[in-house]
Amino acid sequence: MSEPMPDFDLLWPESVDEAVAALATSPAARVCAGGTDLIVNMRHGLVDSGTLVDLSRVAEIRRFEVEGAGLHIGAGVILCDLAESGMVTGPYTALRQAALAVAGPGHRNVATVGGNLCLDTRCLYYNQSHWWRKSNEFCLKYKGEICHVAPTGKRCRAAFCGDLAPALIVLEAEVGIAGPDGRRRILLADLYREDGADHLTLGKGEIVTGVYLPPSRVRSAYGKIRIRGAIDFPLAGVAVACEGQGDGPWTFSLAVTGTNSCPLRIDPPGPLTGRGDAENYFAALEKAVQKAVSPQRTTTAGAHYRRLSVATLAVRLARELIDE
Repeated sequence: MSEPMPDFDLLWPESVDEAVAALATSPAARVCAGGTDLIVNMRHGLVDSGTLVDLSRVAEIRRFEVEGAGLHIGAGVILCDLAESGMVTGPYTALRQAALAVAGPGHRNVATVGGNLCLDTRCLYYNQSHWWRKSNEFCLKYKGEICHVAPTGKRCRAAFCGDLAPALIVLEAEVGIAGPDGRRRILLADLYREDGADHLTLGKGEIVTGVYLPPSRVRSAYGKIRIRGAIDFPLAGVAVACEGQGDGPWTFSLAVTGTNSCPLRIDPPGPLTGRGDAENYFAALEKAVQKAVSPQRTTTAGAHYRRLSVATLAVRLARELIDE
Protein backbone atom coordinates (compact mmCIF):
# COMPACT_ATOMS: atom_id res chain seq x y z
CA MET A 1 0.00 0.00 0.00
CA SER A 2 1.40 3.40 -1.02
CA GLU A 3 1.39 6.45 1.19
CA PRO A 4 0.10 9.87 0.02
CA MET A 5 2.63 11.96 -1.89
CA PRO A 6 4.66 14.18 0.45
CA ASP A 7 4.83 17.93 -0.11
CA PHE A 8 7.77 19.10 -2.21
CA ASP A 9 9.04 22.07 -4.21
CA LEU A 10 9.50 21.59 -7.96
CA LEU A 11 12.26 23.43 -9.83
CA TRP A 12 12.41 23.67 -13.63
CA PRO A 13 15.96 24.49 -14.84
CA GLU A 14 16.50 25.07 -18.56
CA SER A 15 20.20 24.22 -18.82
CA VAL A 16 22.64 21.78 -17.28
CA ASP A 17 24.32 24.59 -15.34
CA GLU A 18 20.96 25.70 -13.96
CA ALA A 19 20.18 22.12 -12.97
CA VAL A 20 23.45 21.82 -11.06
CA ALA A 21 22.73 25.14 -9.34
CA ALA A 22 19.20 24.00 -8.48
CA LEU A 23 20.53 20.85 -6.81
CA ALA A 24 22.68 23.05 -4.59
CA THR A 25 19.62 24.85 -3.17
CA SER A 26 18.83 21.98 -0.81
CA PRO A 27 21.02 19.19 0.63
CA ALA A 28 18.25 16.67 -0.05
CA ALA A 29 17.27 17.88 -3.55
CA ARG A 30 16.73 15.07 -6.06
CA VAL A 31 16.78 14.98 -9.84
CA CYS A 32 13.56 13.91 -11.56
CA ALA A 33 13.33 12.90 -15.22
CA GLY A 34 10.57 10.45 -16.19
CA GLY A 35 9.85 9.72 -12.54
CA THR A 36 8.73 6.14 -13.20
CA ASP A 37 10.78 4.82 -10.27
CA LEU A 38 11.29 7.95 -8.17
CA ILE A 39 7.60 8.80 -7.76
CA VAL A 40 6.78 5.23 -6.72
CA ASN A 41 9.55 5.37 -4.12
CA MET A 42 8.27 8.70 -2.86
CA ARG A 43 4.82 7.18 -2.35
CA HIS A 44 6.42 4.34 -0.42
CA GLY A 45 8.20 6.84 1.83
CA LEU A 46 11.65 5.86 0.56
CA VAL A 47 12.72 9.31 -0.64
CA ASP A 48 13.29 12.08 1.88
CA SER A 49 13.36 15.16 -0.33
CA GLY A 50 11.47 18.42 -0.20
CA THR A 51 12.87 19.56 -3.57
CA LEU A 52 12.71 17.89 -6.97
CA VAL A 53 14.72 19.24 -9.90
CA ASP A 54 12.78 18.42 -13.08
CA LEU A 55 15.09 18.05 -16.09
CA SER A 56 12.41 17.92 -18.79
CA ARG A 57 13.18 21.48 -20.02
CA VAL A 58 16.96 20.94 -20.37
CA ALA A 59 17.40 20.66 -24.14
CA GLU A 60 21.06 19.66 -23.99
CA ILE A 61 20.37 16.31 -22.38
CA ARG A 62 17.82 15.38 -25.05
CA ARG A 63 20.46 15.39 -27.83
CA PHE A 64 20.55 12.12 -29.77
CA GLU A 65 22.91 12.14 -32.73
CA VAL A 66 25.81 10.58 -34.56
CA GLU A 67 29.06 11.87 -33.13
CA GLY A 68 32.13 11.02 -35.15
CA ALA A 69 31.60 7.39 -36.10
CA GLY A 70 29.82 6.69 -32.80
CA LEU A 71 26.72 7.95 -31.00
CA HIS A 72 25.89 10.59 -28.42
CA ILE A 73 22.72 9.79 -26.45
CA GLY A 74 21.53 12.42 -24.01
CA ALA A 75 20.45 11.39 -20.54
CA GLY A 76 17.03 12.89 -21.22
CA VAL A 77 16.31 10.77 -24.31
CA ILE A 78 13.20 8.69 -23.61
CA LEU A 79 13.45 4.95 -24.01
CA CYS A 80 10.82 4.55 -26.71
CA ASP A 81 12.77 6.97 -28.93
CA LEU A 82 15.98 5.07 -28.19
CA ALA A 83 14.40 1.71 -29.05
CA GLU A 84 12.80 2.96 -32.27
CA SER A 85 15.80 4.87 -33.62
CA GLY A 86 17.47 3.68 -36.79
CA MET A 87 20.81 4.71 -35.26
CA VAL A 88 20.62 1.97 -32.62
CA THR A 89 21.15 -1.02 -34.91
CA GLY A 90 24.07 -3.12 -36.09
CA PRO A 91 26.70 -3.20 -33.35
CA TYR A 92 24.34 -1.36 -30.99
CA THR A 93 21.56 -3.97 -31.22
CA ALA A 94 22.00 -4.96 -27.56
CA LEU A 95 21.12 -1.41 -26.52
CA ARG A 96 17.91 -1.43 -28.58
CA GLN A 97 16.94 -4.81 -27.14
CA ALA A 98 17.64 -3.58 -23.61
CA ALA A 99 15.52 -0.46 -24.12
CA LEU A 100 12.64 -2.57 -25.42
CA ALA A 101 12.92 -4.86 -22.40
CA VAL A 102 12.33 -2.06 -19.88
CA ALA A 103 8.91 -2.29 -18.17
CA GLY A 104 5.97 -1.66 -20.54
CA PRO A 105 5.19 0.80 -23.37
CA GLY A 106 3.62 3.33 -21.01
CA HIS A 107 6.78 3.44 -18.91
CA ARG A 108 9.08 3.64 -21.95
CA ASN A 109 7.15 6.64 -23.24
CA VAL A 110 8.37 8.72 -20.27
CA ALA A 111 11.36 6.86 -18.76
CA THR A 112 14.78 8.22 -19.73
CA VAL A 113 18.25 6.88 -20.44
CA GLY A 114 19.74 8.70 -17.45
CA GLY A 115 16.97 7.52 -15.16
CA ASN A 116 17.53 3.88 -16.08
CA LEU A 117 21.28 4.21 -15.61
CA CYS A 118 20.82 5.83 -12.19
CA LEU A 119 18.00 3.52 -11.11
CA ASP A 120 17.90 2.91 -7.36
CA THR A 121 18.82 -0.59 -6.22
CA ARG A 122 15.96 -2.91 -5.31
CA CYS A 123 15.25 -5.49 -2.63
CA LEU A 124 12.34 -7.54 -1.35
CA TYR A 125 12.81 -5.89 2.05
CA TYR A 126 13.21 -2.32 0.74
CA ASN A 127 10.62 -1.80 -2.00
CA GLN A 128 7.65 -2.06 0.35
CA SER A 129 5.24 0.32 2.05
CA HIS A 130 6.37 2.31 5.08
CA TRP A 131 4.24 0.35 7.55
CA TRP A 132 5.58 -2.99 6.21
CA ARG A 133 9.19 -1.87 6.51
CA LYS A 134 8.62 -0.38 9.96
CA SER A 135 7.06 -3.61 11.21
CA ASN A 136 10.23 -5.42 10.08
CA GLU A 137 12.51 -2.88 11.81
CA PHE A 138 13.52 -1.24 8.51
CA CYS A 139 16.80 -2.28 6.85
CA LEU A 140 20.38 -1.16 6.32
CA LYS A 141 19.48 0.70 3.13
CA TYR A 142 16.89 2.89 4.88
CA LYS A 143 16.78 3.80 8.58
CA GLY A 144 17.72 0.31 9.79
CA GLU A 145 20.88 -1.25 11.17
CA ILE A 146 20.99 -4.65 9.44
CA CYS A 147 20.61 -6.05 5.96
CA HIS A 148 17.77 -8.56 6.18
CA VAL A 149 19.24 -10.41 3.20
CA ALA A 150 22.64 -10.87 4.87
CA PRO A 151 22.14 -10.06 8.59
CA THR A 152 25.72 -10.82 9.61
CA GLY A 153 27.23 -8.56 6.95
CA LYS A 154 27.97 -4.85 7.00
CA ARG A 155 26.89 -4.00 3.45
CA CYS A 156 23.49 -3.58 1.82
CA ARG A 157 22.83 -6.33 -0.74
CA ALA A 158 20.03 -4.60 -2.70
CA ALA A 159 20.40 -5.37 -6.41
CA PHE A 160 20.88 -3.00 -9.33
CA CYS A 161 18.23 -3.85 -11.95
CA GLY A 162 18.68 -1.35 -14.79
CA ASP A 163 18.52 -2.91 -18.25
CA LEU A 164 20.59 -0.41 -20.24
CA ALA A 165 23.81 -0.53 -18.23
CA PRO A 166 25.09 -4.00 -19.22
CA ALA A 167 24.41 -3.34 -22.90
CA LEU A 168 26.31 -0.06 -22.74
CA ILE A 169 29.16 -1.63 -20.77
CA VAL A 170 29.87 -4.31 -23.40
CA LEU A 171 29.75 -1.55 -26.04
CA GLU A 172 32.51 0.32 -24.15
CA ALA A 173 30.33 3.38 -23.51
CA GLU A 174 31.40 6.45 -21.58
CA VAL A 175 29.08 8.62 -19.52
CA GLY A 176 29.11 12.42 -19.27
CA ILE A 177 28.77 13.96 -15.81
CA ALA A 178 28.23 17.58 -14.76
CA GLY A 179 28.53 19.00 -11.27
CA PRO A 180 29.72 21.91 -9.12
CA ASP A 181 33.34 21.24 -10.13
CA GLY A 182 32.65 21.15 -13.86
CA ARG A 183 32.24 18.34 -16.35
CA ARG A 184 33.93 15.00 -16.80
CA ARG A 185 33.62 11.73 -18.72
CA ILE A 186 34.25 8.26 -17.35
CA LEU A 187 33.68 4.70 -18.49
CA LEU A 188 30.11 3.76 -17.75
CA ALA A 189 31.27 0.80 -15.67
CA ASP A 190 33.00 3.27 -13.33
CA LEU A 191 29.67 4.94 -12.53
CA TYR A 192 28.88 2.08 -10.15
CA ARG A 193 30.16 0.46 -6.98
CA GLU A 194 29.17 -2.79 -5.27
CA ASP A 195 27.13 -1.30 -2.42
CA GLY A 196 23.35 -1.49 -2.50
CA ALA A 197 22.92 1.56 -0.26
CA ASP A 198 25.39 3.75 -2.20
CA HIS A 199 25.82 2.21 -5.64
CA LEU A 200 26.56 5.34 -7.72
CA THR A 201 29.96 7.03 -7.75
CA LEU A 202 28.45 10.44 -8.57
CA GLY A 203 29.72 13.22 -6.34
CA LYS A 204 27.44 15.54 -4.41
CA GLY A 205 25.41 17.68 -6.79
CA GLU A 206 26.49 15.80 -9.93
CA ILE A 207 24.15 14.62 -12.66
CA VAL A 208 24.51 12.34 -15.68
CA THR A 209 24.23 14.33 -18.91
CA GLY A 210 24.64 11.70 -21.60
CA VAL A 211 26.24 8.55 -22.95
CA TYR A 212 28.94 8.31 -25.61
CA LEU A 213 29.26 5.17 -27.72
CA PRO A 214 32.45 4.63 -29.72
CA PRO A 215 32.41 3.25 -33.26
CA SER A 216 32.17 -0.52 -33.16
CA ARG A 217 32.18 -3.60 -35.36
CA VAL A 218 30.87 -6.07 -32.80
CA ARG A 219 27.71 -8.13 -32.84
CA SER A 220 25.69 -7.68 -29.67
CA ALA A 221 22.55 -8.88 -27.90
CA TYR A 222 20.71 -8.45 -24.60
CA GLY A 223 18.43 -10.92 -22.85
CA LYS A 224 16.41 -10.70 -19.66
CA ILE A 225 14.94 -13.15 -17.18
CA ARG A 226 11.74 -12.04 -15.42
CA ILE A 227 8.62 -13.60 -14.01
CA ARG A 228 6.24 -11.83 -16.38
CA GLY A 229 6.89 -11.11 -20.04
CA ALA A 230 6.55 -7.37 -19.48
CA ILE A 231 6.66 -4.73 -16.73
CA ASP A 232 8.97 -6.65 -14.38
CA PHE A 233 12.49 -5.65 -13.41
CA PRO A 234 15.04 -8.30 -14.38
CA LEU A 235 15.67 -11.19 -12.03
CA ALA A 236 18.84 -11.21 -14.11
CA GLY A 237 19.81 -9.72 -17.45
CA VAL A 238 22.86 -10.23 -19.62
CA ALA A 239 24.46 -8.40 -22.54
CA VAL A 240 26.94 -10.08 -24.84
CA ALA A 241 29.13 -8.58 -27.54
CA CYS A 242 31.47 -10.52 -29.78
CA GLU A 243 33.83 -9.93 -32.65
CA GLY A 244 35.15 -12.42 -35.20
CA GLN A 245 34.08 -14.31 -38.27
CA GLY A 246 33.79 -17.80 -39.67
CA ASP A 247 35.62 -20.44 -37.71
CA GLY A 248 37.17 -17.84 -35.42
CA PRO A 249 38.79 -16.72 -33.36
CA TRP A 250 35.87 -15.02 -31.58
CA THR A 251 36.31 -12.64 -28.66
CA PHE A 252 33.47 -11.99 -26.22
CA SER A 253 32.46 -9.28 -23.76
CA LEU A 254 29.77 -9.90 -21.15
CA ALA A 255 27.97 -7.84 -18.50
CA VAL A 256 25.02 -8.70 -16.26
CA THR A 257 22.39 -6.87 -14.23
CA GLY A 258 20.00 -7.90 -11.45
CA THR A 259 22.43 -10.21 -9.64
CA ASN A 260 24.66 -7.75 -7.79
CA SER A 261 24.48 -4.26 -6.34
CA CYS A 262 26.04 -2.91 -9.53
CA PRO A 263 26.07 -4.00 -13.17
CA LEU A 264 28.85 -6.54 -13.37
CA ARG A 265 31.35 -7.04 -16.17
CA ILE A 266 32.42 -10.68 -16.50
CA ASP A 267 35.71 -11.86 -17.92
CA PRO A 268 35.18 -14.65 -20.48
CA PRO A 269 37.59 -17.62 -20.63
CA GLY A 270 39.70 -16.06 -23.39
CA PRO A 271 38.74 -16.23 -27.08
CA LEU A 272 36.92 -19.03 -28.82
CA THR A 273 39.66 -20.21 -31.17
CA GLY A 274 37.59 -22.51 -33.36
CA ARG A 275 34.12 -23.99 -33.80
CA GLY A 276 35.50 -27.44 -33.04
CA ASP A 277 36.19 -26.35 -29.46
CA ALA A 278 32.83 -24.60 -29.02
CA GLU A 279 31.28 -27.07 -26.56
CA ASN A 280 34.23 -26.93 -24.16
CA TYR A 281 34.43 -23.15 -24.53
CA PHE A 282 30.77 -22.49 -23.80
CA ALA A 283 30.83 -24.89 -20.84
CA ALA A 284 33.72 -22.82 -19.43
CA LEU A 285 31.85 -19.60 -20.21
CA GLU A 286 28.79 -20.85 -18.33
CA LYS A 287 30.91 -21.69 -15.29
CA ALA A 288 32.63 -18.30 -15.44
CA VAL A 289 29.28 -16.49 -15.28
CA GLN A 290 28.02 -18.69 -12.43
CA LYS A 291 31.21 -18.01 -10.47
CA ALA A 292 31.20 -14.25 -11.05
CA VAL A 293 27.63 -13.36 -10.09
CA SER A 294 26.40 -13.25 -6.49
CA PRO A 295 22.59 -13.07 -6.46
CA GLN A 296 21.04 -12.72 -3.02
CA ARG A 297 17.53 -13.19 -1.61
CA THR A 298 16.44 -9.79 -2.90
CA THR A 299 13.50 -11.02 -5.02
CA THR A 300 10.81 -13.68 -4.80
CA ALA A 301 12.89 -15.92 -7.09
CA GLY A 302 15.64 -18.03 -5.58
CA ALA A 303 19.25 -16.93 -5.82
CA HIS A 304 20.44 -20.27 -7.21
CA TYR A 305 17.81 -20.17 -9.96
CA ARG A 306 18.97 -16.70 -10.99
CA ARG A 307 22.62 -17.78 -10.98
CA LEU A 308 21.96 -20.77 -13.24
CA SER A 309 19.54 -18.89 -15.48
CA VAL A 310 21.79 -15.93 -16.23
CA ALA A 311 24.68 -18.27 -17.07
CA THR A 312 22.49 -20.30 -19.42
CA LEU A 313 21.18 -17.14 -21.06
CA ALA A 314 24.72 -15.80 -21.56
CA VAL A 315 25.75 -18.96 -23.40
CA ARG A 316 22.58 -18.93 -25.51
CA LEU A 317 23.18 -15.34 -26.64
CA ALA A 318 26.85 -16.02 -27.37
CA ARG A 319 25.99 -19.04 -29.51
CA GLU A 320 23.34 -17.11 -31.43
CA LEU A 321 25.71 -14.23 -32.13
CA ILE A 322 28.42 -16.36 -33.73
CA ASP A 323 25.77 -18.14 -35.83
CA GLU A 324 24.34 -14.93 -37.33
